Amino acid sequence: MKPLAELPRAGIRGLLFDIDETLTTEGKLTAEAYSAMERLRAAGRLVVPVTGRAAGLCDHIARMWPVDAVVGENGAFYFWFGDRKLQRRFQDGAEARASKRRRLESIARSILAAVPGCALASDQHYRETDLAIDYCEDVPALPLKTAERIATLMRDAGLTARISSIHVNGWFGDYDKLAMAQALLTERFGIDPVRARTEIAFAGDSPNDAPMFRFFEHSVGVANMRRFEAQLPDKPKFVTAAPSGAGFAELVAHLLAR
Repeated sequence: MKPLAELPRAGIRGLLFDIDETLTTEGKLTAEAYSAMERLRAAGRLVVPVTGRAAGLCDHIARMWPVDAVVGENGAFYFWFGDRKLQRRFQDGAEARASKRRRLESIARSILAAVPGCALASDQHYRETDLAIDYCEDVPALPLKTAERIATLMRDAGLTARISSIHVNGWFGDYDKLAMAQALLTERFGIDPVRARTEIAFAGDSPNDAPMFRFFEHSVGVANMRRFEAQLPDKPKFVTAAPSGAGFAELVAHLLAR
C-alpha cells in the first residue's frame, strides 16, 4: 500500500466510500467529514456512499445528504433522490425480498443461540434484504475470530457473508457492493466498468470492502483498516495517514488540491 500523497488526482470523476469508520468516527459523523463530503460534491465530483447499512438509513442519506446516490445493504439496492422523490432500484423484487426475510429470521435465531454475546443489529428492523449480526457496535466488543465464526455459520446456512467494522452481514444471492456500484455507475451516470476502474476512487476500511479495493485502481484505505489487514484478501492501493472520518477528509483534501 502506498501513501495517499502518491494517489494521482488527474481524471478522477468521483468517490465511492464506505460509511462506518470510513466516513464516521467511533460511530459519529463529524462536521469535518460531512463538510468534506459537501465540498467534494460542490466541486462537481460524483459522491456515493456504498455501505452495509440498512434501507431505512439509506432512505435518509439519499434524501438529506449531499450525495448523488447511495448503495446499501452490501449491494442489495441503490437509492437516489430525483424529481423531488426518493427513487429505488433493488436487486430482487418485493415478493422475493419478503420470502428471503422469512428464511433469514430462522437463521438469525440459530446464530444467536450458537454465539454468546452477539445480537441482532439495532437497525435489523429497517433492513429489506439481509441479516446483520452485531459483534461490536451495541454489544461488548467480541474478537474478530468470533465475527469469523458468525460468518462461517451464515455460509453454512447458504448465505453470502461479509464482515464489516461493526456487523457480520449475510444474504441470499451472489451480489456484493461492487456489483451494485457498477450497475449504479452504468445505469445512472453512464460510466461503464472499464472507465469506472480508473475514473472513480473508492475509500473503505474493512473486509466487506475487499472487492472494491481489488477493482478500483484508485482504492484507498483509511488508516484504521490496518486492524483488518490480515482478513483482507485484497488490500487498497493507497492508505491515509489519519483514521476514519479524519482520513476521509484527508482524502477529499488531496483530491481537491490544485
